[in-house]
Amino acid sequence: MFPEKTLAWGRSKSCIRELAAYGTARKAQVGADKVFDFSIGTPSVPAPPCVNETIKELLNTDSCALHGYTPAVGLPSLRKAIADDLNKNSSVQISPEYIYVCCGAAAGLVIALRAMLMPGEEAIAFAPFFPEYRVFTEGAGGNLVCVKPDEALQPDLEEFEKSITEKTKVVIINTPNNPSGVVLRADILRKMSAILKKAEEKYNHSIYLLSDEPYRELVYDGEPAPCVFDYYHNTVMCYSFSKSLSLSGERIGYLALSSEIEQEERDALFASVSGAARASGYVNAPSLMQRVIEKCIGATSDISVYKENRELLYNGLKELGFDCVYPDGAFYLFVKCPEKDAKAFSERAKKYELLLVPSDDFGVEGYVRVAYCVSADMIRRSMPAFKVLAEEYGLNLKK
Repeated sequence: MFPEKTLAWGRSKSCIRELAAYGTARKAQVGADKVFDFSIGTPSVPAPPCVNETIKELLNTDSCALHGYTPAVGLPSLRKAIADDLNKNSSVQISPEYIYVCCGAAAGLVIALRAMLMPGEEAIAFAPFFPEYRVFTEGAGGNLVCVKPDEALQPDLEEFEKSITEKTKVVIINTPNNPSGVVLRADILRKMSAILKKAEEKYNHSIYLLSDEPYRELVYDGEPAPCVFDYYHNTVMCYSFSKSLSLSGERIGYLALSSEIEQEERDALFASVSGAARASGYVNAPSLMQRVIEKCIGATSDISVYKENRELLYNGLKELGFDCVYPDGAFYLFVKCPEKDAKAFSERAKKYELLLVPSDDFGVEGYVRVAYCVSADMIRRSMPAFKVLAEEYGLNLKK
């Protein structure tokens, strides 16, 4: 016998990775150039030059120190560099003492939820959301409550307020959003903060805003994404360098606590974070990558490529009659299906070698996620397949 939950999680595959695996197999069958794989969010632009240059420099240093253990919370010099970088863009000054370097944002989310949730307590997530939020929350002994979005895919704040109960401990936000590319507006964050403060007073306990920000730098129009630390006191941020530096396989990121959290509570929360990481078996984040990040912090890959891809894909699909949510950031396009069943639409798209992720596991129905972190050439070559798919549904092609 095995635990029911872990068995269920293992048997219910990630819709994203399952489709990506199908794509790998299909490419082997018919040729990679014939498959239009928009399934997975793996960065498609190279890491900035400082990454490889730093790695080469580090490989000529003391090997034992380079590859040895670091403090569990991360190298002190890296934690300071992260704090300094955060403090350039926030009115709330973050202390290095409350930064925990971890194996990507996913590990940060896992240990944050394990640190904060008591059995049976609730975490709220705004649909559409990354499917693993449910697994991470349930793995921490909590229950995930889903709040549906408004028509613009911004949080429905009226529904949000109704969803808060005495059991609410955490509210998860993700901006820019995976899968929609929507960036939370400053006015939404202000209203959300007011709702949370009111709920804290009503239930007489802290409610934490857990901000998942692996796409923070991937914003293409006008102002950068608002810094959540500036809007709500009980904020915990999880960040990954996977997207900004194109290091998704290296698993390096951090968790940071707002200095606005009451001092005694902040100390206890950081101790709980450390304990959750210890219980999860996270000895320390990769030593080599910690040193690389310290030298490269503030740099990014050439994200202008994604902006160009966004325009190419969005305009191309709109021309074919598809209804799309215009993304402000990340590298995903959320496309409304021309039928109610997103899974059926995704299956039909496979006939034309189009791999599109159905939205059901993201907490909403009737959409597909199209990852445009691919080559511009593939987007162009995919348009005839999208055209045939559009014609099959009788969509109105713009002249």
